[in-house]
Amino acid sequence: MPTEPRPHAARRDCRDHPAAVLAVISCGGVVGALARYGVGKAFPHQPGEMPWATLGVNATGCLAMGVLMALISEVWTGQRLLRPFLGVGVLGGCTTFSTHVVDLQQAIAVGRPHLAFAYLALTVLAAMAGVLAGSALTRRLVRAVKPA
Repeated sequence: MPTEPRPHAARRDCRDHPAAVLAVISCGGVVGALARYGVGKAFPHQPGEMPWATLGVNATGCLAMGVLMALISEVWTGQRLLRPFLGVGVLGGCTTFSTHVVDLQQAIAVGRPHLAFAYLALTVLAAMAGVLAGSALTRRLVRAVKPA
């Protein structure tokens, strides 16, 4: 008779303590949102200009997510609150696809649809490449330094 797959112990522990998970996600979200806000203030742009700060935050956030997911699955397997804090909280709060959409709308509104399309394409490509590269390179590095 088939048995139900057993969730990883850290994941099961998170389900058993939802208040702790919510607390670390909230704290991480504050950290990530403040970091994103700081980058936006340091590198402002006008509607119709390429929003390099938002693109950079989203691209580096996706790269960091790839690195984090590889480390959590390969090295830090028993850290039950690390993924919710760093992945969902900090990186989820730092990356900003809602601001990305606003930037697209503003570029179109000021008559720069080509900029909007280029920004959309660059963001999707940078995000996907970041996650894939971060994960692949981190896994390769971890396996290279891990004793056999």
